[in-house]
Amino acid sequence: MHAYVIRRLLALIPTLLFASMIVFFTVRLIPGDVIDMMLSQNDVSADKMSRETLIKALGMDKPMWTQYLHWLGQVLQGDLGKSLWQSTPVVERLAERLPITAELGALALLIGILIALPIGVYSAIRQDTVGDIVTRSFSILLLAIPSFWLGTMVVVIPSIYWGWSPPVSYIPFSEDPWGNLKQMLLPAAVLGAALSAVTMRMTRTMMLEVLRQDYIRTAWAKGLSEKLVVMRHALRNALIPVVTLIGLQAPLIIGGTVILEQIFGIPGMGNLLLDAVNTRDYPIITGVFLVVGVAVMLINLIVDLSYGLLDPRVRVRS
Repeated sequence: MHAYVIRRLLALIPTLLFASMIVFFTVRLIPGDVIDMMLSQNDVSADKMSRETLIKALGMDKPMWTQYLHWLGQVLQGDLGKSLWQSTPVVERLAERLPITAELGALALLIGILIALPIGVYSAIRQDTVGDIVTRSFSILLLAIPSFWLGTMVVVIPSIYWGWSPPVSYIPFSEDPWGNLKQMLLPAAVLGAALSAVTMRMTRTMMLEVLRQDYIRTAWAKGLSEKLVVMRHALRNALIPVVTLIGLQAPLIIGGTVILEQIFGIPGMGNLLLDAVNTRDYPIITGVFLVVGVAVMLINLIVDLSYGLLDPRVRVRS
């Protein structure tokens, strides 16, 4: 198992290198020049001398590959560069925002699992009943509703009819844990509901497949209770594809937080990324995408390792 983990971690290196190249060069193709934006913001006449001075000060006078290799060397030393606008280290900006987005994503994933697994299992063991039809319709409804629309409605409708709206100012967890959880619970529920739809349908499909296996029929024939057959024998084997799907939802969670942080005014990585894109702050954009890439790969590694807990045969082969 240790050798397997080491091989997987080593395999992340070329993947991250290739991803960093794509992000570094792609963000610089975004329309709009940060130099022009800075000159206009500072009310400096865009003459040749001032423009060249600013380009040299920001290190943009070198060829693109030279800039990339310089940035990569800084990254290998734990330095993601500095913001072009505020000259603050990118690492510090990410350290402030990452825990907020991680909390929102973790709550959304937890809520999505708590919704999807019980409903998916119930729908499978009560196949073609009224309850199954209702739960399948519910999952299709969640699939059809975009999370950004649902989040907007959750904010707008209560404010119109009941005069209530979510808090605008962010409450740090260190200052008021309960207030922070109350603030994060609503956007997490919106994102978790969107994530639960696919997981719910996958859980139902895999449970139906497992329930048709011979060893499940044998368990029924022995007179075991429904709870024991479903929870101990069927669900564990049905969870492997479901866990894979949950791991694949990591980019969707991160993408969803970008939108919901804007709607609910949460100062996380999504807000930081959008502000950086609007101001063409390239170091922050590349830093955010690098951290997101590492997070997605580590989540998928954890998912792969969890197979050994669900199925001992996977543990032996690895």
